[in-house]
Amino acid sequence: VQLRVWGGLVQAGGSLRLSCAASGRTFSSYAMAWFRQAPGKEREFVAAISWSGGSTYYADSVKGRFTISRDNARNTVYLQMNSLKPEDTALYSCAAALEIRSWWVVDGTVYGLEFDYWGQGTQVTVSS
Repeated sequence: VQLRVWGGLVQAGGSLRLSCAASGRTFSSYAMAWFRQAPGKEREFVAAISWSGGSTYYADSVKGRFTISRDNARNTVYLQMNSLKPEDTALYSCAAALEIRSWWVVDGTVYGLEFDYWGQGTQVTVSS
């Protein structure tokens, strides 16, 4: 699976939609997730979605502001980010994991998935 990501620059309070397009394998068999890493910080989980789109998980810091979705016909996963804050500034990456068993997210840790494929990352900068 090859993942390509597009991001951008936005002002605080604004919105931005990230897209991650997959190619190469059966996209619909993969759970997808977004992670981010701010300068000087560890990479952190942002959101995840099951292969069917029926289950979604969010980090507490983005819950209510971000929405993850997917279009299996277009092999694309999206991250709609609203009410952006300067602290959302980070390098955002998408990742894919073959969904072969139950999985879940607790306190920002994903259990039951191995993310074998990663996008190149895209910088999101939220100006104050």
